[in-house]
Amino acid sequence: MSDLVNIALPKGRLGEKAYGIFESAGYDCPSIKENNRKLVFENGGVRYFWVKPADVAIYVERGAADIGVVGSDVLNENAPDVYELLDLGIGKCRMAVAAPKGFRDDPSRMLRVATKFPHTAAAYYAKRGRLIDVIKLNGSIELAPLLGMSDVIVDIVETGKTLLENNMEPIADVAGVSARLIANKAAFRFKNEAVTAIQQSIAGRL
Repeated sequence: MSDLVNIALPKGRLGEKAYGIFESAGYDCPSIKENNRKLVFENGGVRYFWVKPADVAIYVERGAADIGVVGSDVLNENAPDVYELLDLGIGKCRMAVAAPKGFRDDPSRMLRVATKFPHTAAAYYAKRGRLIDVIKLNGSIELAPLLGMSDVIVDIVETGKTLLENNMEPIADVAGVSARLIANKAAFRFKNEAVTAIQQSIAGRL
C-alpha cells in the first residue's frame, strides 16, 4: 500500500471549495490550480484527483481513494460502505418535496413522486405511511409535474429559483445537505496516522 494519501475531490465549485479547506489545513498542491486538463495532482504526501461528484463515494469505497469529499445526499441515497469523518459545512442546501403551486395531496390515491433519489424519497414517505409510485429520473425533474407524469418531486433545492420559474414551490423538507469528509475503511486502518492527521488538521480550521 502506497504511503501517499489519495484524495477524491468532486469536480466543480464544491471541489474547489473542498480543496481550499485542504490547502488551508496544510495540504496544498499548487499544480491543481493550473489551467490544464489533468485529473491527478501530487504534492508531498497527498495525491488529489477530480471525479464526478456522484462517483466520489465509489472511488473511496473501492479503495482507489483513501478519503474523499461527497454530499450527504449521495451518502444517504447510496449508503456506501465508508467511514464518515467530518461535516465540512460547505455545499449547504436541502433535499425537499416540491409541487406545483396549489397542489393538495389526495391520500385516497397513490402519490407519484419523480426524483433522482428514489431510496431517499421512499424512506421519507415510508416514515409517513404514504404509498408512493417512485419515478426515477436523471435530469430536469421539474418537468415531470408540468407534463402530468408526477404529482410532486423530491430534489435538491438551493435558491428555489428554478422551482419558482416553473410555477412550483417546496412543500416539505426531507433533509439538510452538506459536504462530508469520508474515508475508505481499510485506509482508515492501515493509513490511520496520515488520515487522522488530515482529519484533525481540517477539523481545527472549520
